Amino acid sequence: MLREKVENLLQEAFEENKSLFLIELNIDNANHISVVIDGDNGVSVNDCIAVSRKIEHNLDRDEEDFSLDVASAGVSQPLKMPRQYRKNIGRKLAVTTIEGEKIEGNLVEMEGDKITLQWKAREPKPVGKGKVTVTKEAVLSLEEIKEAKVIITF
Repeated sequence: MLREKVENLLQEAFEENKSLFLIELNIDNANHISVVIDGDNGVSVNDCIAVSRKIEHNLDRDEEDFSLDVASAGVSQPLKMPRQYRKNIGRKLAVTTIEGEKIEGNLVEMEGDKITLQWKAREPKPVGKGKVTVTKEAVLSLEEIKEAKVIITF
């Protein structure tokens, strides 16, 4: 029953700020509510406060005792939702496929449930000695991806 109330309140919060979306909702046996959100334009502290207040101010502590944490998805956390891939187009990703292949490349496109990664590689020249830089590309469906993380470069 608590979970249903929290889900409804989160839906209201996301209606008020359509750029935000839910990544994870956990409620343990001690009624500790843990919410992880992300946003198309990132997540500010004020966004977390607004979502927290939406939940906290609309639940009755006399009815159910609870604790609440609302956090943004961290940069070191893997991407979980298609919307997270879309917002990271143009950034470099480290992807591990279900088969265990590791690919690092720029996320250049997302269409449907498929992403396109591109990267540069040095390969032997087709004719003669030496190497040449070529652009490689991989198209992966989200089902093929075991884990994808944004690589932060400074």
